[in-house]
Amino acid sequence: MRVSGGLCTALAAAVAAAGCAAHPERGAEGGGAPPGHLAAADENAPAGGDLALQMPVDIGTAYGLDPQPADVATTWQLQSLVYDTLVRIGPDFGIEPGLAESWETPDATTYLFHLRQDAAFSNGRRVTAGDAAGSLERLLAGEGVWRTQLGPVEEVRARDESTVEVRLSRPYAPFLAALANTPAAVLPMKELDEGSFDPAEEMLGSGPYKVAFHRQDVLWRFERNEEHWEAVGADRLQVMIAPQEQARMAALQSGGADLAMLGNVDAPLLLDGVRGLEVAPQATTDFYYLMLNANAPGGLFDDPRVRTALNAAIDRGQISEAGLAGLGEPTGVTPAGLPGACDPAALPSARTGLDEARALLAEAGAEDLEFTLAIYSTAPAPAVAEVIQQNLERIGVTAHIRQLDEGSWSAEVYGDVPADFDAALSWFAGYAAAPMVGQWWNPEAAGFNAGFMDPAPELDAAIETALRAEPGDREALDALCTAVDTDAQMIPLVTRPASIGYRSDAVSPEIYATEGYGNAFRNIAHYRVPDAGGADR
Repeated sequence: MRVSGGLCTALAAAVAAAGCAAHPERGAEGGGAPPGHLAAADENAPAGGDLALQMPVDIGTAYGLDPQPADVATTWQLQSLVYDTLVRIGPDFGIEPGLAESWETPDATTYLFHLRQDAAFSNGRRVTAGDAAGSLERLLAGEGVWRTQLGPVEEVRARDESTVEVRLSRPYAPFLAALANTPAAVLPMKELDEGSFDPAEEMLGSGPYKVAFHRQDVLWRFERNEEHWEAVGADRLQVMIAPQEQARMAALQSGGADLAMLGNVDAPLLLDGVRGLEVAPQATTDFYYLMLNANAPGGLFDDPRVRTALNAAIDRGQISEAGLAGLGEPTGVTPAGLPGACDPAALPSARTGLDEARALLAEAGAEDLEFTLAIYSTAPAPAVAEVIQQNLERIGVTAHIRQLDEGSWSAEVYGDVPADFDAALSWFAGYAAAPMVGQWWNPEAAGFNAGFMDPAPELDAAIETALRAEPGDREALDALCTAVDTDAQMIPLVTRPASIGYRSDAVSPEIYATEGYGNAFRNIAHYRVPDAGGADR
């Protein structure tokens, strides 16, 4: 297993005698793997065989199985096995063909997508431009959060059987990246319109697999979609829902799982030395953020000087090292690791010293500020919160941490308008284009934060400018980062690390060095099973 420098967390320290000295380097590209990859599948291995996978959380149930309103990364991940999109995210966030084998942009607001002639749904019907256009129209007319990410779509139409035209009302840089996520998948619109297919009750797509069995919060079984246009590797996938981290780690060690998602930042260390086991510490653009409720009881955070002081006191590097074992990276609102992302060290909060922060609190009459920080109990959130707590003590602020189960925490933070919590810790999926996440800082567009965030016209203007800017426009992205940092109602902190454990004797995977949509199963159609003739599990 690859090992390089890093710090041991408290948990790792408990096993120091076993060799607590190093963690795998986050996002380090694998030796011999192509650029942008941690691992590449063995193209010479035969297709076929079974794969046993494990993940901690099943698909969300709020919207059934419909991918369009889905707003949870684990749901996107499972649905991506069945559904395909017009374009895909490649290594290093390049845009690659998907169901559309090519596309044109005759001007800055027009896109023409040319569909593959051999793309078909798992029921055997060919994917048409009518399916693609109808799916986008349905997404735009719905209430799902992803419709916001598609941007200013003015018209969608099928120009012929294989060509889809999308016209925007103005240039929108993240458009292709937004099309590459599961909520923008192409649905079988003919069956949906006829009433023979209900996307909330079943999944019918043109992706590499089709569903064979599902028991919520327990197990999925998928079978190869023989109609898929790519050469799919494994015949069958079994995805077990295993909420306990220790259970997933044990399954990897015993061979009960071929590949598993790991959340414990110490997992790479704890599994080091296990024969045949690799842990790929994948970098992600997901990031933690701190919410300071502008509507909190008593007006705790309605004064921007108070929010600025707290923002300045938080040491993002310390959160990464002490809370995330060095596997996270300090970030502004444009996620670290994405092309064009701003430098968090250049933000106003990074240039504000602790004495200045204390002075701001004094001016606001908040020298002895105390508040409650609501967090969910899943690791490593408690460790991140403890570092924030210690950081704020340096300016005389006391944060009382209150741990909740995820359901209770979500209801408290995202339920009432106005919200009545003081502050809370959460994380965003970081996405695949630098300005995309900025949209969530406009509560009138995002909706989920209307209870705790006041609209800010200057911030809204910076968000719009960044979305209109040409790719690589650093000035617009830097201005967006500065506006979010100054507003400080939602404070970006550090990226959220992920680890993928797999048995090299059971699977030859393709894993990108950096992931933007929280999809550990990306490229699973390319995986190969070294012993493709092995017995079923």
